[in-house]
Amino acid sequence: MTGSRPTFSHGSLAWFLQRVTAVVLLFTLAFHFLWLHFVNHAAEVTLWGSALRMDRLSYLLLMVVFLLTAAFHGINGIYNALVNEGLSGRARRVTAWVLAIAGTILVVQGLRVSVALAGVVN
Repeated sequence: MTGSRPTFSHGSLAWFLQRVTAVVLLFTLAFHFLWLHFVNHAAEVTLWGSALRMDRLSYLLLMVVFLLTAAFHGINGIYNALVNEGLSGRARRVTAWVLAIAGTILVVQGLRVSVALAGVVN
């Protein structure tokens, strides 16, 4: 990283959202590990059990928050890491669009699975 500058300028919206999503991820990931690895052991986790958990509105909302923050944090992190390594010009714009489209597909599919497991839609 000789001569490259970080893309996160202190105080920018991207900088702020990256940190906020990191904190949210810390708590939602801790809950996820606690709930699915210690309260319910891995051998006990089934599709039916997942559907029962998603049937509760609080659990469904927590998993949706987990999905949205993880998608933003991961995709924004990848983009900024690539820019910090020197990605620029047309490649930078194409990468931004590809990551935005991939992130949108990821979130839409995650939401579809979540509401299907919750029994809202089939």
